[in-house]
Amino acid sequence: MVEQETSGMRRALARARAGKSLDVDEATVLLGASGAALEQLLEIAAAVRDAGLVDAGRPGVVTYSRKVFIPLTRLCRDRCHYCTFATVPGRLPAAYLSIDEVVEIARQGAALGCKEALFTLGDRPEDRWEAAREWLDEAGYDSTLAYVRACAVAVLEETGLLPHLNPGVMSWAEMQRLKPVAPSMGMMLETTARVPAHHGSPDKDPEVRLRTLEDAGRLSVPFTTGLLVGIGESLRDRAETVFAIRAAHRRHGHVQEVIVQNFRAKDGTAMMAVPDAEMDEYLAAVAVTRLLMGPRMRVQAPPNLVDLAETVLLLRAGVDDFGGVSPLTPDHVNPERPWPQIEALASLTAESRFVLRERLTAHPPYLDEPWLDPRLRPHVDALRAPDGLADERAAVAGRPWQEPDEALVAAGRIDLHTGIDVEGRSEDRRSDFADVYGDWAAVGEHAARTGAPQRFDADVAAALRVAADRPGELTHDQALALLLADGPELEAVARLADDVRRDSVGDDVTYVVNRNINFTNVCYTGCRFCAFAQRRTDADAYSLSLPEVEARAKEAWDVGATEICMQGGIDPQLPGSAYFDLAKAVKAAAPDLHLHAFSPMEVVNGASRTGMSIEEFLIALKESGVDSLPGTAAEILDDDVRWVLTKGKLPTAQWIEVVTTAHRVGLPTTSTMMYGHVDTPAHWAAHLLLLRDLQDRSGGFTEFVPLPFVHTSAPIYLAGVARPGPTLRDNRAVHAVARLVLHGRIDHIQCSWVKLGPEQCASVLAGGVDDLGGTLMEETISRMAGSRHGSRRSVEDLETMIRTAGRTPRQRTTTYGEVPAERHDAARRSVVTGSLLPVLT
Repeated sequence: MVEQETSGMRRALARARAGKSLDVDEATVLLGASGAALEQLLEIAAAVRDAGLVDAGRPGVVTYSRKVFIPLTRLCRDRCHYCTFATVPGRLPAAYLSIDEVVEIARQGAALGCKEALFTLGDRPEDRWEAAREWLDEAGYDSTLAYVRACAVAVLEETGLLPHLNPGVMSWAEMQRLKPVAPSMGMMLETTARVPAHHGSPDKDPEVRLRTLEDAGRLSVPFTTGLLVGIGESLRDRAETVFAIRAAHRRHGHVQEVIVQNFRAKDGTAMMAVPDAEMDEYLAAVAVTRLLMGPRMRVQAPPNLVDLAETVLLLRAGVDDFGGVSPLTPDHVNPERPWPQIEALASLTAESRFVLRERLTAHPPYLDEPWLDPRLRPHVDALRAPDGLADERAAVAGRPWQEPDEALVAAGRIDLHTGIDVEGRSEDRRSDFADVYGDWAAVGEHAARTGAPQRFDADVAAALRVAADRPGELTHDQALALLLADGPELEAVARLADDVRRDSVGDDVTYVVNRNINFTNVCYTGCRFCAFAQRRTDADAYSLSLPEVEARAKEAWDVGATEICMQGGIDPQLPGSAYFDLAKAVKAAAPDLHLHAFSPMEVVNGASRTGMSIEEFLIALKESGVDSLPGTAAEILDDDVRWVLTKGKLPTAQWIEVVTTAHRVGLPTTSTMMYGHVDTPAHWAAHLLLLRDLQDRSGGFTEFVPLPFVHTSAPIYLAGVARPGPTLRDNRAVHAVARLVLHGRIDHIQCSWVKLGPEQCASVLAGGVDDLGGTLMEETISRMAGSRHGSRRSVEDLETMIRTAGRTPRQRTTTYGEVPAERHDAARRSVVTGSLLPVLT
């Protein structure tokens, strides 16, 4: 056995020295290294670290952050068995530090040259402690995280220190709300194992913490995480923890540093008698973390949790960052371990032939968009040296934190709505294609797990019998059987769907005279299917000013439009209030136009940026002139598929919250599904049944619009991950089964002529569809993705398409009402004069 272990160690060391990829078994072996094997391991890890520093352009430079430690609250709902930071209300003068106290700590730190304000606090104490709930209520905050945000803004404005937030487990929405007030955030993963040390601590559930780590990546939040060595986990558990961090980072590129922290027993805790982590085990954990995370990762070890002389060993193990060190405040989590003097740490670092340099809260690669919110740019630039580290001579002073100025300024290719048909795209992909979407290999691996479309024998006849008698009661399996139908069975499904359509809404095929206004295509969200989004500096990027939006709305009214459909990219420089301004501009131009505007993603973005709740924001949109919402940003309402497609977009639960809240406040929405990429018919069935259930709950969907994936210029297709869109069979099945599943709930099924083209539209019109969408007047989203069916259709074009399919055309309003005679006549006059599709000059 000893010989096998020795042989395994030699083999693992040889692979590590050769730069080979290590698996979990090999990493586990190396984590047990000691003696001569440990010496070799440290040497290899140090060489990898050194190569990384050269690659980063700062050979021999080890970093730290000069900080103050702000223990905002020591109350916590968890009961970790090794923690002395968390306490009970009776031992505190108040449940939370006041904002004045927070600012005073930060101000003192600024006077000593600190540039980071590290916010550490317990997880959601209001869920456990009445004292915390009462304090927040009296102070006017609905949660601890809302108070964290307010304190971070105060620190930025009053002192100029950069907040680094460690509030524990956060949801996607909560992190999105905090990103504008902090250049970086963090949460120790600690371990992926379920250890007794975490019993009674719901926020230490590994799955919960991994979800937070993933959500941080999806939101492009520079994130600090790591492992805690010696709390009851095995060597293999340590290896699996690092592999889990690496996997998340490969998907999103957001882990800015990995902390390897050693357990130190504390008096008065349940684990006070547990031995401290052995130094050899700790050094092996640091070194293996370095090897697994690679040369470009910053690996950190806290210098106060070892004796000062032992920091030399940390450097030998591959550390290149010492984290936050405070000249003012103690380490409130480890109060028995004082910080080393920065001068002493620098001297010892120099003895190891390194230079100690101060950095900011976020490491240099994370100080630009999409990582850094534009509202933090002035604060970061004031403290940033040319190489991205800290300017140690910079004056630390408070600066206003506010919405970006001049967000609605015309810029870029504002004629793209017409130029896309004539000149096409400037490039086939945006300039940050290689990194904005995460690691394509990791995305491809995830996509493979969502499942490829599979054929299997299903009882289509039985499902058709149910659909004929009770179409709105189809189960998931029955809907799936129909979605998989082909040949004569598919013809039967389409015929039945058309019969149900005829009985429900008659033979008319409706359309709306409308104009799309996509007010900007600048977006940093990172949706992998979207070819519309551009970086601000890309050749095809553009933003419209308010006067241009107003002019386009006025022109639409003049040629008979009844609707403006308005959506845009999630530009980080766009203030939340811009959505209100855009709505008012449309209504100023033509008060009687129906404004169909802003996707659920835009609503979430606007609510976050204005500090309003979803409901408050939607009500404000309604008051500004919005009449209904497009139910886009749905893609596939399955988070496993969704994260492959969208990276930073809102999760399913958030989409549901927005649309159901919109319905509740009196804003109807459409519903959509984008299909034919990395999804399967099982996902389509689940999506349709979810929409059916939501309609039963809120009743606000006006129509369902299947959106076939346009692949040509879609990043996820260019990267070789997605298939080239749905087949004709898929399109017919989806439209027909949608009619059956949604029967009695959503009356109108629309086909997209932009994506399908006239021939396929005719095909699905014979299979349950009763609406052809709108004239659009300008369409850039599908055209940028590679649609070849044009960006506009006249009334005459749409009516010809409908009559060719043997149906009767009828113009409608957005909500399927009758069109006023004046609008009807204006649209037809524009056909005669040739002015339906105005081109702005």
